Amino acid sequence: MEIVCPIDEKCASEVSCLLRLPSPLQVQEYFDQLSSTRNCHGIKVKQISERGKGVYAGMDFQEEELVLKDQMLAGIQHSSNKMDCLVCSFCFRFIGSIELQIGRRLYLQSLGDSANDKCHMGSSSHTSEDCYNTDSSDMEDDSYMKNHEDYGNCAPGSSKDNISLPKGFIESLMNGELELPFSDKFPLPSTIPCPGGCGEACYCSKSCAEADWELFHSLLCTGERSKALSRAALLKFIEHANGTNDIFLLAAKVICSIILRYRKLKAAHLEEQGKTNANSKSSNLSLLLEAWKPISIGYKRRWWDCIALPDDVDSSDEASFRMKIRELAFTSLQLLKAAIFDSECEPLFSLEIYGHIIGMFELNNLDLVVASPVEDYFLYIDDLLHGEKKEAEKITRPILDALGDDYSICCQGTAFFPLQSCMNHSCCPNGKAFKREEDRDGQAVIIAQRPICKGEEVTISYIDEDLPYGERQTLLADYGFRCSCPKCLEEEP
Repeated sequence: MEIVCPIDEKCASEVSCLLRLPSPLQVQEYFDQLSSTRNCHGIKVKQISERGKGVYAGMDFQEEELVLKDQMLAGIQHSSNKMDCLVCSFCFRFIGSIELQIGRRLYLQSLGDSANDKCHMGSSSHTSEDCYNTDSSDMEDDSYMKNHEDYGNCAPGSSKDNISLPKGFIESLMNGELELPFSDKFPLPSTIPCPGGCGEACYCSKSCAEADWELFHSLLCTGERSKALSRAALLKFIEHANGTNDIFLLAAKVICSIILRYRKLKAAHLEEQGKTNANSKSSNLSLLLEAWKPISIGYKRRWWDCIALPDDVDSSDEASFRMKIRELAFTSLQLLKAAIFDSECEPLFSLEIYGHIIGMFELNNLDLVVASPVEDYFLYIDDLLHGEKKEAEKITRPILDALGDDYSICCQGTAFFPLQSCMNHSCCPNGKAFKREEDRDGQAVIIAQRPICKGEEVTISYIDEDLPYGERQTLLADYGFRCSCPKCLEEEP
């Protein structure tokens, strides 16, 4: 029997308003303003009647030239990656020091899988203090993007068969008592704790801490200053997301951002208009729609309708699979509702809205990847002259042996980038997602793969474009379209 979300029935008209497609003019105005405020003058988002939206060059670009750096609307570090990388919870830069990055990983690695699981659970395990201190196109009928570029070897770490180091040595790395040779060549920002006292989130600067608190984290913090309705319920939600699918954490961040934006808009409205119509339902809906605007622009379908059928699920079981995905989303939503519910933003807690938000991520997200400075550090040691190298390796070689083959792990996560998400697919793209040496945070970076002329559409590939024609079309079918780029037209049987 299909589950029914009471809020979907109670707030049907409000939910319908939120999911109504914005007009082409509203979309154009939004992206023009976004491009202007972010100083992205080299590109322009345009409506393409037959294919939704597209990104066009506002100037000529040379090969390997930067086309776009896009700040995320919302992003998360994967739970499974938190053991390997300590990064800013807002911009995802590596923080602390080379010694802290290495020592923390060795410490958690020495505890084995049980510590890894606890750390992933967040504050619910009360181990966070130890862990810290010691695209797609948004097209109506065409391209749906969930780009996963190859940024190099970022495989999860493993402690199997690695050589262990003395506990005291590892602790001295974490608490700053031991300085590794030449680590001063790779300075990292100091760690700034969460202003809410959760011990989970940490930042590279006070500005990042304040921005995250204002935009998202004040409602998702499990510390004493949390603005969540119930911290106990929030812990249950986080535990469920970490144990099932951390895309729920990203959905929660977006809902929190809308609630917090709504509250700011209402406060400004009350100050300007007075309290006469403070609780007017129509006024509240108008403000909620304004707070929802950044999400309204993204192409959305319900998660359980658009998620690709896994290889191990037979097509005859597809209906059952999609029903289970819907039930999973409903369970997550109920846990989130118990944690942060706001009666004035009640429509946000409908299953339709929740499903469409997650579906937007499913179709538009880009991998969030930030290269680790630990790799740069060990490469620097390896490139030293013989005498210096030999002396430095007396300390660094045992550390490398203890870390094992995967001695350096990238920060990995997922994020939604509003401008990048408008880029269409081509099997012969002129742009590519590629991080340069200086790109050390979570922003999306698009580089020209070949010269791009002013007025030309900027395209990227959602898949490996070197695959045979048939395999490309099969993979792209998961995004809901059949590619008709010049390469596919030429290779079509």
